[in-house]
Amino acid sequence: MSFLAMFRRNGRALLAIFAAIAILVTPAIAMRVSPMVVEMESRGTNAVARIEVQNINPGNLAFQTRIFRMSIDKDGQITETPADEDFLVFPPQGALPAGGRQVVRLQWVGENELPTSQAYYVSVEQLPVAFAPGTADSVGAQVQILYNMRALVVVAPPGAKPDVKATSVRQVNYQPPALPGATEAAPLQDGVEITLRNEGRRHAMMANFGWQLVGTDRDGKFLRVDISPEELTRAVGSGYVPAQGERVFRVPVPGFGSGPIKLSFKQ
Repeated sequence: MSFLAMFRRNGRALLAIFAAIAILVTPAIAMRVSPMVVEMESRGTNAVARIEVQNINPGNLAFQTRIFRMSIDKDGQITETPADEDFLVFPPQGALPAGGRQVVRLQWVGENELPTSQAYYVSVEQLPVAFAPGTADSVGAQVQILYNMRALVVVAPPGAKPDVKATSVRQVNYQPPALPGATEAAPLQDGVEITLRNEGRRHAMMANFGWQLVGTDRDGKFLRVDISPEELTRAVGSGYVPAQGERVFRVPVPGFGSGPIKLSFKQ
């Protein structure tokens, strides 16, 4: 059974999950940053990358960039450390008219010989812009909502490869993320918990693959669910697994019983 078919069978339960995820990852209306995931290497031609900032506001947009080194634990909790010194960024800030675009160049200037991949966030932060004289906003309360968008940038040793294996795959009832503004916790979700271990020196973006889950349902009958890369992106983001690290993912795939579940990855 496909993940989409499973979604349709269990639409109400899964809709709340995806609604929460969609709200968390929907681009801010003031600007757009692309790509949202950038892979680089510590030397050679791939030590340079570019991201584009686009102003989709009707007014002017001023922005600045900041860089944070990111470490992530197995449960997805992120620790950030300022790391502007590891990159040369040009331009580090800019101002765009309505509809304007700016290409920001990233050049790695950290260690040439990294032991393993390192992950960063490039934060594109909107700066306040003075209101034009005579506008409604300039004569009333001056309130601006400033947006902050982030692109994941991972720098890997040249030639390094990931080596990812599933160490645990099991049915769980888990607590999904609460909807923004919710006063009560969402109901428990029937799904599958997957622990992935990466023994390689290079990170892995596991949402680039299709995942296939094979096991039995609660009645002991054969059950197979195929999850496409597009569906995985909505459920787990990029599926980032750090080099020589571990991640636990919970996917809203209901119906499996307590028996063994096999996970395989499809190109």
